[in-house]
Amino acid sequence: MIVQWILLKLFGVLFLIIIGLYLYFKLIVFNFWRRKGVLYEEPTFPTGNITAAIFNKKSIHNIFEEIYIKHKSYPFVGAYSFFKPTLVINDPNLIRFVMAKEFSSFHDRGMYCNEKIDPLSGHLFLLPGAKWKSLRTRLTPTFTSGKIKHMFETLQENGILLEKFLEKKVHEKEEIAIKEIFACFFTDIIMSIAFGINCNCLEHPESEFRYWGKKVFEPKPFVNTTMIFASKIMEIFSIPLNDKGVIKFFMKTFEETVQYRDKHNIERRDFLNLIMQLMKNGYVKNDEESETDLVKDTSPELEKFSMSEAAAQAFVFYVAGFETTSSTVTFCLYELALNQDIQKKTQEEIDRVLKKHGGISYNAINEMTYLHMVICETLRKYPPLPILNRICTKDIELPNSNVVISEGTPVVIPILGIHRDSNIYPEPEKFIPERFTEEQIRARHHYTYLPFGEGPRICIGMRFALIQTKVALTNALNKFVFLPGTKTPSKLELTAGTITLNTKCEMYLQIQQRS
Repeated sequence: MIVQWILLKLFGVLFLIIIGLYLYFKLIVFNFWRRKGVLYEEPTFPTGNITAAIFNKKSIHNIFEEIYIKHKSYPFVGAYSFFKPTLVINDPNLIRFVMAKEFSSFHDRGMYCNEKIDPLSGHLFLLPGAKWKSLRTRLTPTFTSGKIKHMFETLQENGILLEKFLEKKVHEKEEIAIKEIFACFFTDIIMSIAFGINCNCLEHPESEFRYWGKKVFEPKPFVNTTMIFASKIMEIFSIPLNDKGVIKFFMKTFEETVQYRDKHNIERRDFLNLIMQLMKNGYVKNDEESETDLVKDTSPELEKFSMSEAAAQAFVFYVAGFETTSSTVTFCLYELALNQDIQKKTQEEIDRVLKKHGGISYNAINEMTYLHMVICETLRKYPPLPILNRICTKDIELPNSNVVISEGTPVVIPILGIHRDSNIYPEPEKFIPERFTEEQIRARHHYTYLPFGEGPRICIGMRFALIQTKVALTNALNKFVFLPGTKTPSKLELTAGTITLNTKCEMYLQIQQRS
């Protein structure tokens, strides 16, 4: 009887707490935008407008795409993410206001990172404030055209291996899993450039490097949604962003590689070498300075990278470098398989340019204007990061309104919705590379195409990502034709629980030798 009485009391208290929370959310939290006079999407208790994402019912990208489509005639619309009022920005001029013009009021992403419990989370993409600014300044020289040109040889060495691998697949006469092949291909490239390791995942997809790479991008609906919209919850409970096995493996791999290079005085023209310069000197040598030049006049104010800081930058280069580019190449080949006329036109340009240059080279790749348009259209239809996040870092009034955005308010830019808006891109479901002629680009608002973001936080590795994407496609399309097969999906459904754009099903295509 006493136990029953205690349980009854506990249920009673719990019931009162839930009722109290419900009333608090309904009358106070979910009244925020109404009090400000801002149109908003009706929330549900207790997670606002992102409930379907948390419970793995729908991707967060589709949720904000739907909000955009429903309210795109308004410059901005209110939404709720957990207990936080969130502002969705629809208007291109307002997007420019947030991302560039008033960047000082929106310079942080507001996403979770905790370097103490998860050192790999302390990288450029996530870090806020002064630390981000300092890191950005010092990392920018690692992605100059000269540095990328030095890395091109490694890219093309892997491109040749890709060509040989695809030739074997042609003889097997089976439909091939495009996403997995290119994920392995880009893992090989990035592990070589960022860690100085030849892992050969293309021939050995069961490699531990591929295993841990997959682990990073496993769907984690609650963790990923919380990381973006409720970082305080992650902070309070000290939840690491990355799997503990991932942290241990990449920290150990990076440390051992750095120590090996140091011990044997190994220098390669790759990203790891540049990171090691930041560890030793606090800065990266410019493109004109010889790799063997002695460091002169080093400022004592330049803080050198610690091992964990350096590992975090190599890690984000790795995860961004293989995942987003493999997805882009996968989506691109899928569209080319469905649009044989566009594939043929792309191949004709590749043939013409390679004949002129005598093979694949840095200059040849950069001369392929139609291939560039094909990639741009792929990134339009399938943006790797379908939403962009900012957080208001100081109170500011939005232009042409009397609405003041308070410090700490999350801001979402629904890229997927904008990129698929028929008012901006007629017949958005169609794959039309000619949308990206110089004339068409000039005719559109600059902030209606954002696959790499914009403003001071634009993707630092954009040029490298485009080059390695072009190398992959040039090697793939130079000798092979891609066609839809019996297992090729007719409709692509997005995976829920991931930050980047992914599909639920594997992408199978037929491959044939070009005649």
